Amino acid sequence: MGYFTKRWKKETAGTTAIEFSLVAIPFITMMLGIVEIALMYTAGSLLEGSTAAAARMIRTGQLQVLNPADPEAVFREALCANIKALVNCNNIQIEVVQLPDGFMDAGDYAPQFDEDGNLITRAFTMGGSSDVVLIRTAYRYPFMTPLLTPILGGASGSRLLMSTVVLETEPYEFEGEEGA
Repeated sequence: MGYFTKRWKKETAGTTAIEFSLVAIPFITMMLGIVEIALMYTAGSLLEGSTAAAARMIRTGQLQVLNPADPEAVFREALCANIKALVNCNNIQIEVVQLPDGFMDAGDYAPQFDEDGNLITRAFTMGGSSDVVLIRTAYRYPFMTPLLTPILGGASGSRLLMSTVVLETEPYEFEGEEGA
């Protein structure tokens, strides 16, 4: 019996497996967290870029001149053209507000949220030629990793991503206006 006890105390072949079993769960959790956060920041970056690209339609007057029956749907389609990979376009909230007193009004239009933390949209008013317009998009990014959802996403399991653009539309003229 003594021979086996001495041999067992000197044996180190399973040490690596035991050490790995102790650090495997924290290591894998950390790696999944890094991937999850990278995906969230990528979705945020896509939202920013798509908002800026879609805002160009309002800045140049394309959306106002087209005068579609549902301008918000046209804007949403332009917004979703480059963002479909990581973001569910049906869950994007859009707010477009003409600022009556120009850029000085932008501070008075802070985002408002309901009790669930979702953006309360005021309107979709694009303004006209040389008007100042605030364009805001919001998306609730749902975390996919079950272990990290309570840590990163809180009680809702998601994180609010928001993009805001304040711009002055170009001095365009509509067809058929006097002096055009």
